[in-house]
Amino acid sequence: MVARRLPDLAALEVVVTVGRLGSMGAAARELGMSQQAVSARVRSVEHELGVELFARSPTGVEATANGVVVLEWANALVERAVEFTAGVDSLVAARQATLIVAASKTVAEYLVPSWIVTLAGRTDAKLSVRPMNSTEVLDAVRADDAHLGFIEIPGPTKDLESALVSMDELLVVCAPGHPWARTGRIGADELAATPLIQREPGSGTRLTFEEALAQKGLQATDPLIELRSVTAIRASVLSSPAATVLSRLSVAEDITAGRLVHVEVDGLQMIRPLRAVWSPRITLRGPARELLEVATTRAGPTRR
Repeated sequence: MVARRLPDLAALEVVVTVGRLGSMGAAARELGMSQQAVSARVRSVEHELGVELFARSPTGVEATANGVVVLEWANALVERAVEFTAGVDSLVAARQATLIVAASKTVAEYLVPSWIVTLAGRTDAKLSVRPMNSTEVLDAVRADDAHLGFIEIPGPTKDLESALVSMDELLVVCAPGHPWARTGRIGADELAATPLIQREPGSGTRLTFEEALAQKGLQATDPLIELRSVTAIRASVLSSPAATVLSRLSVAEDITAGRLVHVEVDGLQMIRPLRAVWSPRITLRGPARELLEVATTRAGPTRR
């Protein structure tokens, strides 16, 4: 039995978007709402929960310590709601009329939205996007639970067809007050020995980081915290004395704005492919083929 009334999912989605972008105004633009409406939704959620989620400043907002935890839970609820909606859709509509896409968290948050906008002008097909980590994407495609998947891990996919969409780079980042921010450079051995805020095992970010260290004969120490979303990790690093490894896609704006500092690691580059994967038992056609073409075209300029 639920002991308290929960905020509605639309309000939680607003809160999660504000946390990801670090700005009420930026969240308003992405959601197509007024800044006043976004601010009102955030205040309503804070009031209902009895928890202050964000510290406001003239340059934007930062999640409070309690806010980081609530954002992690809220993001999980929103993701489950997306999966619930996709599941219901699969029951009430013909599966062939819905393109089911499984996408890694980074791809789902930072690339898929613009792809969908472009694809909407080309097809009337329904699109169901399921965010998950890269290992889960591979499992979904192999089980025929998704027509097309997008992953962010190195190495062969063996039993699946694949196509390179783009190349991504992982960066070590920390808040300006972190000791690493003063020099902006550390050794790979120091990075490996330092507990970081990290994604969960099975995520493309975690796998790429661990493989890059392994190639130098190093093994990462246990994480300080494990979180399942890029949004929660970013918020945690902004409000704590810890560092992390995240995609350049997710932290580029924070680095430019000075909210996060990029820390160079001597002799270590973490470059990974972003790839589409699908079953060899099918030939991509229709909406699936069109989405793949949109993805490779839109992401093309970032390829190395």
